[in-house]
Amino acid sequence: MNLYAVNASPRKKGNTATILQHVLDGAKAAGGNKVQSEIFHLYAYNYTGCKSCFACKRKGGKSYGKCALQDDISPVLERLTQADAIVFGSPIYFGGVSGMLRCFEERLLFPFLTYTEGHASIAPKKLRTGFIYTMNVTSALMEEWKYPARLNMMEGYVGHIFGSEPQVLYVNNTVQFNDYSKYVCTMFSGEEKAKYREEHFADDCRKAEAMGAAFVKELARGM
Repeated sequence: MNLYAVNASPRKKGNTATILQHVLDGAKAAGGNKVQSEIFHLYAYNYTGCKSCFACKRKGGKSYGKCALQDDISPVLERLTQADAIVFGSPIYFGGVSGMLRCFEERLLFPFLTYTEGHASIAPKKLRTGFIYTMNVTSALMEEWKYPARLNMMEGYVGHIFGSEPQVLYVNNTVQFNDYSKYVCTMFSGEEKAKYREEHFADDCRKAEAMGAAFVKELARGM
């Protein structure tokens, strides 16, 4: 089983990356040597979003069903076509995922989505997917500001294209700075943030591990 994580945070050891690693750890714990896993840090690659060349939809074209652009992310896209499960992780910026993830989603998903009745998918295989969202706001504010509804549209596309409903984990009220006193950030208390993390972050990590284990169990049963 090939399980890949996509880290759309600029930090390789921050909140998002940490939670994603726990997803992979949970999968490994459940599947042992049957599970091959890797995390891709998007900020390490130089790439763009879709350039609307439509080569992926050209009749008889050599790039039909795959992205024709060639840049740093192309080998990653090729690897993911052979995945059994993918979990996407992003911090929330201005109420949505990071620009790096949006560009990546365009490159990964658009070639598989056809301009046919019902937008039939030509993805090479069905696979399990998940989304990890880390954010500074509390769960109450997340609901008040309707973040889940905003994020659900892309989740729907992913579910349609890959043939299964994505699992979703929200990680709220995250710590952004090691020392809040060094930043202009009067609306937050560093002490309160640290206390919340101490009480809740370990539980978020356990939920992530459960997501990884669930992927393995579902794949073992067959999709």
